[in-house]
Parts: sequence; structure tokens; C-alpha cells
Amino acid sequence: MSTTADPTRMDQLQSLLHQRTGPLTRELLLKPGEFGLGKVPARQLPDATTNMVCGYCSTGCGLNVHLQEGTAVALTPTTDYPVNLGMACPKGWEALTVLDSPDRATVPMLRNASGKLEPVTWDTAMQTFVERLQGIQKQHGAESVAFLSTGQIPTEEMALLGALTKFGMGIVHGDGNTRQCMATAVVAYKQAFGFDAPPYTYADFEESDVIVLIGSNICIAHPIMWERVMRNPHDPEIIVVDPRMTETAMNASLHLALAPKSDQTLLYGIARILIEKNWVDHDYIDQHTTDFHEFREYVAQFSLERVACDTGLSEQQIQRFAELIHEGKRVSFWWTMGVNQSHQGVRTAQAIINLALMTGNIGRPGTGANSITGQANAMGSRLFSNTTNLLGGHDFANPEHREKIAGILGIDSEVIPTQNSWAYDEIIEGILRGKIKGLWVICTNPAHSWINQTQCRDILDRLDFLVVQDMYGNTETVQMADLVLPAAGWGEKEGTQINSERRIGLVKKLRPAPGQALADFSIFKLVAEYWGCGDMFAQWESPEAVFQLLKECSRGTPCDFSGIDDYEMIDKAGGIQWPYPEKRADNAGERRLFADGEFFHADGKAKFLFEDPRPLTEKPTQRYPFILLTGRGTVAQWHTQTRTRQSAVLRKLYPENPFVEINPADARALNIRRGEWTIVESQRGRLRAKAMVTHAIKAGQLFIPMHYEPTNRLTDPVFDPYSRQPSYKSCAVNISREGF
Repeated sequence: MSTTADPTRMDQLQSLLHQRTGPLTRELLLKPGEFGLGKVPARQLPDATTNMVCGYCSTGCGLNVHLQEGTAVALTPTTDYPVNLGMACPKGWEALTVLDSPDRATVPMLRNASGKLEPVTWDTAMQTFVERLQGIQKQHGAESVAFLSTGQIPTEEMALLGALTKFGMGIVHGDGNTRQCMATAVVAYKQAFGFDAPPYTYADFEESDVIVLIGSNICIAHPIMWERVMRNPHDPEIIVVDPRMTETAMNASLHLALAPKSDQTLLYGIARILIEKNWVDHDYIDQHTTDFHEFREYVAQFSLERVACDTGLSEQQIQRFAELIHEGKRVSFWWTMGVNQSHQGVRTAQAIINLALMTGNIGRPGTGANSITGQANAMGSRLFSNTTNLLGGHDFANPEHREKIAGILGIDSEVIPTQNSWAYDEIIEGILRGKIKGLWVICTNPAHSWINQTQCRDILDRLDFLVVQDMYGNTETVQMADLVLPAAGWGEKEGTQINSERRIGLVKKLRPAPGQALADFSIFKLVAEYWGCGDMFAQWESPEAVFQLLKECSRGTPCDFSGIDDYEMIDKAGGIQWPYPEKRADNAGERRLFADGEFFHADGKAKFLFEDPRPLTEKPTQRYPFILLTGRGTVAQWHTQTRTRQSAVLRKLYPENPFVEINPADARALNIRRGEWTIVESQRGRLRAKAMVTHAIKAGQLFIPMHYEPTNRLTDPVFDPYSRQPSYKSCAVNISREGF
């Protein structure tokens, strides 16, 4: 046998190993991208770029979208956008990918006589929509039809939906899924400050020398905000108040792992220490607040011993917390769902606000009582969805407000409801009581996300007619629908969003929606025409035309942005924070509220508000000995995973199956090993979850991420009495090995 290699054969082998053409090699080829992009894949070589805001969370990052012939093909974070400064989380990087999912809803679907959803034309869909819902109203009254909206669509679409339903269709009751995340902060701000007004700018993360995070795992929930913390040059003390050793707590100077829902007691105890040691700003209190004397007398009962007993913290930890607040020159207090989703969330949020007020840590750089929003446009929903308040933060019950809005919109004030809507939970309860027979669900997924899921699905099943409008055709709520309306997603329509720091940012249409899917704006206009009230919305001809109407609705209010000319101005400015009145005093890119010490109550002062803490609504028992905590799972997951599960990249970044965190001591006692399947159950339901044995969770507690479909089988339907926000974060459960 010859040992000499055949040159021809070697050339063939070489060409196989180093092909210079073909599908794989072309995919790997990089070319200069221009536009400051460096090298990009040849197939995605852009001929232009444009900026827009991300459509996931409330951070409101700027994304630089790469275009080929006007269509989006790729994206990168915008380097000079004042929110993210060139950073993006995995969800942002994958924002375009999820639009290409095969699960997109592409054609209207109507449930037929045999119970199957089948494709229909838009004409049939609209005729059925009107016939069924008007028929329900004719038989049961106008209040028998309701809607559930979202914090995910642009402000102009929210406003059109709210105006269409309330002014054109005669619907009284409609709420948004922002009730599940932000209602507590809204009410807390309104009662304390006189308006729903988060006072901060993200620059405060970098200006603080003490950062207090309460019920807020921003490493996971808002990673770009955490990056801003990491840019802080002042070596800040970071205090995390959370029962669980979260990713954020792992990086804290001081982690206060208190007993679940004992934070209100802790904050009152801290207030007492600050007062007793005279570590308060008396000048600020006297000039800018009311009811401090009553608050001082009230918190006197929260002795160090009582607070230590109720919270499970040591006296030394509590004292150190107070000392760090006193030692800080610029202290900022931040909270999110760990506070908001509580049976006593409003008063807990106000206990945080009280600390900021009494120490003068508000209105200055690096300070504030700062609620971090959840959804991309929750702030737009709070002010302009026409659900909990009349457009622009006005009051349905105020005749002057109704006349103002009617005049701007060119409608009769008599069509504007004179009463506030039922809250989300009251709408669900209204279905159960037979008061609501028809429901229109837009861009939200209550069959997954609503508390006590099994009961919720049973209630939704009692409706005479359920319409679901969504960009995906496979959500849990879509599967229950009688009529499905396919909607365009982020990047397939235009409008504005308002982020956590009150920054109005622009969303652009950069690609067509698939199939027959329409922008929600176009669907609402179709409904108006078929319903017979199209003339009422003749001015609402485009999202930008609606923006001009909303400017006028905001004029003279705390959220006044009448000084913004148009979309182009927003685009060039890199987003604009409200307030931005027509006769604005400054053009600063980042602005905080209350720098002048003036609040929005009639007397110009902020209020101290307080109330006795209430015990857990569902305490551990012999049958259900554990307290279940829920929250964000990973940075790659988002809410009910309607979008994130559509990305192969994002799916690789989180466990496919539900998991439950359990303390090693509890795992040993129950003979549960890491990775084993367990059964977790409450009085309301049960689920299977793989055990994650970790010291991150304390003994007697469990943690399950909220994103998995079965999690809300367990949660307890109790609500804050002021905000009507559900208390997702704590309920009594049991856990056992599967099969035992």
C-alpha cells in the first residue's frame, strides 16, 4: 500500500474543510457595517439605522435598529441614549427575534358551533364583535361589558381604547394589567404628593451615596438600572430589604432578610430611631410637609425590641440601617413589586416616602422615594389609558375635568362617565356575580397572570362572550376566547411610551406585521366604525394626531408635556421627561421633581401617612407550613413568557421547567434532593417543580418564579384595600417529594 498522499484527493479534502462559498460560510462572513457599527454579518449589512425605545420593561432603553430598505434586520443598544448608555439586557437584544415566531396570530379567529377556533375575515370578526357585545349591553345594560387593557402598547393606543370604550361604546368598567404591578405606587404617590409622580431620574443611581432597595431585585428585574448603580463613583452603601438572598442582595453592603411582609413595621421602627436621635431634617419637615407631629407620636410604639421580634432581624442590623441613612448625604429609596404586591402595599410605600421626607432626601440629586415601574408603558397606562382616571390624570367625578377633556376632544361631556371604573379584581368578581357578561382583553394574559389562576379560568369561562386581542395565538387566554383579533407587535407600529423616570420615548414601525395582523390602533378604529361611533374619533386619524390631543389633555397638569412639538422632537432629544410645559424653564436632558419643595396638594406640601401594620392574611399551618414567595426568575424571562419563550436564545438562559427554591435544612428534613421533582400545594391548587436546594431562601420559606404557567394556581387572592393590587408575594403552602 502506498504511503504517498494523492494530491487530488488532498485538494478535495482541503476544499471541504475550508470552503470559501456556501450557506454556512456566507452566514459567518462579516463586513464593515458603517453608521458606527463596526463589522456586522454580511446578510444583515444595513443601509440605514434609526433609534427607538425597547418594548419590554419600564427601563425604556434606546435601541439602534439596523435597516435594509426600511425594514429592521438587527439591532444594537444606542450608545448615547440617556437611559441605557449603550447597554441592553438579553430581552432587548432579542426584541426583533420574537416577532418572527410561528406562534404569531395572523388572522381573526372565531369559535364555531363545534367549539373550534376557525379563521374568519376582518369583516366577519367586526360584525360578530359588535353584534355580540351590543346584544349583551341591550339585554343586561351598558355596564355588562368590560375591558382589560395593558401597559405594553403605546400611549396613543391606550388612549384611543379608553376613549372608544368609555365615550363611544358606553362601557363603564375597564382596567389595565398595570393594576397587578403599579397600582400601589400610584395610590401612594397620589395620597402623599397629590399626584402620581415618581420624582427621580436614573442619574440618581449614580449620584447616591446610600441606595436603599426594598422588595426590589433590580439585578434581574431591571438589569440596566443595576448597571447604572455599578457606574456610581461614590462607592455607595447598598442596603437591600428582602426576605430572600436575591442576586441584588448578594451585592449589598447590608442585606436585611426580614420576615415576609414585615417591612412596614421595620420602616416605622427606623423612623422612630431617626426621630429619637434627632437625625431628621426639621427645616424641610416644617416647610414642606404636614402631619409629621402625628406621625412622630404614632411611631413611638415601634420599639427596637418590637421591631426585632416582628421582623426577625437583630437589633444591631436595625440600628445599622438607621445609622447608614443618617450618615448618607444623598440617600435614595427604591421599591418595586416586593412592596407593591402586598395586602398592605400602599401604607408600606408611604412608610418609605415618610423616611425620604423626614430626612430631606427628595428633590436633590441622588435622593428620592422612587418607585420602579414594571411594564414598558405602565406610566403611559397610569396617566392616559382612561381606566383609573380620566385622560391626563384628570378625575371622572370632577365636572370641570370632564368639560375640559370634552372640549379638547370635541365631544359632548355627557358621554364621559361620571364615576370611576371598577378595579381589575372587581371586574373579575363582577363576572362571577353575573354583572359582566362580555369582556374584551387587549394585550394581556389573565388566564396565566391573575392571582388564584384556577378560579380565574373558571370565572372567565362563565362569560357569554370573550374577545382577546393579542400578537400571539397560543396564550392561555387566547385559548379560552370566543373571538381572537390578531395584533401587530412592538416594531410593527408607532407611538410613544413613558418609562419609570417619566421619559417619553418613541416607538417606530420598522417592519410589517405578519398575515392580516393589524396595529391595535387600527383595530380600535375599525371597532369605532363598525360600532357606529367612528365620527367621534375623526380627529384620531393617526398615533401622532392622538399625541397632539394628549398634549392638550396634559396642559396645566403635573404631567404637562405641551412643550413637546412632535415625534421628531422626541426622537432628536433622546426622549423627554415630563413635565415639559410649553413655557418650560429648562431643557435639561434629565430632570427630577420637587427640587423646589413644592408638591401637588392644594397647600403645596407632602403628607405623612401611616396605619397599623396588618398580619399576613394566610399564615403557615400544620398542613401548609411554608410561606411561598414569588418574583422574577431570570433576566431572560418576562411576565407570562408570551414573548420571551419565542426566542431560542432566551429559552437557553432559564430553566425550562418550574423550579422551587428550598433551604437545605428543610430539604434534609423532607428528604428532598437537588433536581428532584416536588409537589407544591396551597389551599387553591398544586404544581410540579424541580427542587433547587439553596441558602438563598430561609428555612420555612419557598420561592417559585412567577413566569411559569402553574405558579398562580397557588397564590392567594387578597388585595391592598387602597390600591386593589393583588398580594402575589406570600401564601401558605406545603412541599413534598413527588410520589410521597
